[in-house]
Amino acid sequence: MPGMTKKSTKAAPKAAPKATPKATPAPVAAAPVERNKLAKTQLADLIAEKSGLTRKQSSEMFDATVEIILDALKSGKVVGLPGLGTLSVKETAARTGVRPGTSEKIQIPAGKKVAFKVAVTLKDAL
Repeated sequence: MPGMTKKSTKAAPKAAPKATPKATPAPVAAAPVERNKLAKTQLADLIAEKSGLTRKQSSEMFDATVEIILDALKSGKVVGLPGLGTLSVKETAARTGVRPGTSEKIQIPAGKKVAFKVAVTLKDAL
């Protein structure tokens, strides 16, 4: 038929979604943010100050101490830290739990956990 045009098989381009204005974040202050966590490097620095060791020596000492504590716990020993508390390994019994969202009952196997009992002197000081 004359005068008729062939229809395009290509789909019309979709309109781009409208950009929503986003709030720009407030500028970050140059001062360091004080946190409630004492990091390993900070602990090593404090050990160096109190003991007269270098930062590297105090970091190595801290790593060795943590390794010794972990090995003791893995072998089933109780670790006493005077003035701080006691670390021990406790057995947990197998139990039935409920999966959140589906309310499906599941079996949780027996296992082990690390328990910490706070020293009386620390508890009283807090």
